Amino acid sequence: MAQISPVLGLDFGTSNSAAAYLRDGDPVLVAMQGAQTTLPTTFFFDFDSQKTLIGEAANQALLDGIEGRFMRALKRVLGTPLMHETRQILKERVTFVEIIARFLSHIKTRAEAQAGVTFDRVLSGRPVVFHGANDAREAQAESDLRACYLAAGFKDVGFLPEPEAAALANGAAIQPGETGLIVDIGGGTSDFSVFRATGAGVSVLASHGVRIGGTDFDRAISIERVMPLLGKGSELRKVMGPGISPVPNAIFNDLATWEKIPFLYTPQTRRKVDEMLRLANEPERLGRLATLLEHELGHEVAFAVERGKIAANAGDESAAIALDEIERGLSATLPPQILAACLWPQARMLHEGVRDTLHMAGVDAAAIDHVIYVGGSSLMAMVAQAARAECPDAHHSFSKVFTAVTDGLAIAAARG
Repeated sequence: MAQISPVLGLDFGTSNSAAAYLRDGDPVLVAMQGAQTTLPTTFFFDFDSQKTLIGEAANQALLDGIEGRFMRALKRVLGTPLMHETRQILKERVTFVEIIARFLSHIKTRAEAQAGVTFDRVLSGRPVVFHGANDAREAQAESDLRACYLAAGFKDVGFLPEPEAAALANGAAIQPGETGLIVDIGGGTSDFSVFRATGAGVSVLASHGVRIGGTDFDRAISIERVMPLLGKGSELRKVMGPGISPVPNAIFNDLATWEKIPFLYTPQTRRKVDEMLRLANEPERLGRLATLLEHELGHEVAFAVERGKIAANAGDESAAIALDEIERGLSATLPPQILAACLWPQARMLHEGVRDTLHMAGVDAAAIDHVIYVGGSSLMAMVAQAARAECPDAHHSFSKVFTAVTDGLAIAAARG
């Protein structure tokens, strides 16, 4: 009879989530939808059916134009006052703790149905830092995430830094005595761990994290390439007398930020944009912004940016961000060289992240034998370019990009 660990390893991610448990000593990923072992961390509140959809069903509802409210990247809200504010969604008033708890409860139910056991205990992945080293929100963010798990029905909650879980999963990939570097680039954070393989597993020498990830890459691209088409950088005439003033940047910054988009669809925001439109020197651009708000197209734009990013990262010289839903034929070109220019500040932070982690571990770059990439955003070309520049003599591999953290959590959970 199969031996199944009673502890679930769960990686609640900014963009995607996954879970696994140990069966006869080997990690088994939980099937989320069909054969898929990852679940988009997305929510859609259907106004007609009054149902809450999650994952691919939520994404499809948005693409189908169903009337409702879409949310993504709620992990980035952890540690902020927004987590505990009640808001009217469908026919009830709920907090983000309750919304995330329902998502985690869905995963718990799927795992229990597959494994045939009850998972009262969970080992959750967590970024090395949620917001930043010495940030006052760090303890609150972990407390918020714990509250979400407890509300989902788990009775015992533990945490393990995600790159350390990835190191456990990849320990067998390098020889005993060799030193490895985990580069874990997720949707909301970039984490690094230096570890050494031993005969009994791995020894983590240092872990470090910075608050940038795939959603930040999207934000930088959107602000640079899309928001100017919607009025960013344009000017307004004074209400009284001569002179001009710049259009405020706040609305564009929020529109480019995944987790803030749902909060822009308010009468106050629409009135503010209508007032700016009346005073605009270039009303065509701000008119597009008004159209976006009227039809609540913020997430459609964010997904278009993400698709353009992926195409440009693959080397497509004709890559572009298609914005036809706002205006037929409207687009922003995004060839690879422009993508690199947009993301230069984030690339610099990745260089610094690797260097700082090596310094914390007391390890010279030349001593790194193996660099292992984890997380969907680690597939961005600039990530490997940064790590190769810092550790040019190491072997670089992408063998468990999407499963390493979850596998490692299952392994660690079984060890207690």
